[in-house]
Amino acid sequence: MKRQIPLVLVFIFGMLLAIQYFVPSEPSQRGYEFVLDWITIIGIFAMVLGIWSQVHVGWSKIKHRSENWQYSIVALVSMFAMIAFGLSPFGGLQGTIFRLIYNNVFIPIQATIFSLLAFYIASASYRAFRARSAVSTVLLVAALLLMLRVLPMGPLADPISSIGSWMLLVPNLAAKRAIAIGVGLGGVATALKIVLGIERSYLGKD
Repeated sequence: MKRQIPLVLVFIFGMLLAIQYFVPSEPSQRGYEFVLDWITIIGIFAMVLGIWSQVHVGWSKIKHRSENWQYSIVALVSMFAMIAFGLSPFGGLQGTIFRLIYNNVFIPIQATIFSLLAFYIASASYRAFRARSAVSTVLLVAALLLMLRVLPMGPLADPISSIGSWMLLVPNLAAKRAIAIGVGLGGVATALKIVLGIERSYLGKD
């Protein structure tokens, strides 16, 4: 029963939401909004489960003195501190302490992580744009034209800008549409596999 009940519920709600999409009536819309409310509620429980998982994993590392276990202390203390300072007695999410930590700790850390991505992008670009074959040569030329179109090139600005715009609106847009179609078909296939019970990895191990 532990597996049959979730499979039945997934099938029922999957079929109801699929049918609802093609039945634009008021009762159908109310049912859709009701399901969305339940999604929010389930998301809250999922967040609680995620917090418990973080605590369990972190405490296990601290208890067994695993490699870099000190970082688990920092992570747990930071998590509970932000939760505590985000509560109403401390002013909530707009409280002075919460905003101070958020603006002076979280945002600089986030900016640092994103700034590091620039080096990874530069490294990946260097490897991808090396003209080793005809395909990589086309990629290199296209990238150079797209970068040059935003630079002041004097009399060459208009032709390069026109070529760059054509590349974005014709071959690039065609590739984006092909990828979007592929992603859509893949999403539909995955959804059907889940609704029909073919894909059961979300149930965990046997």
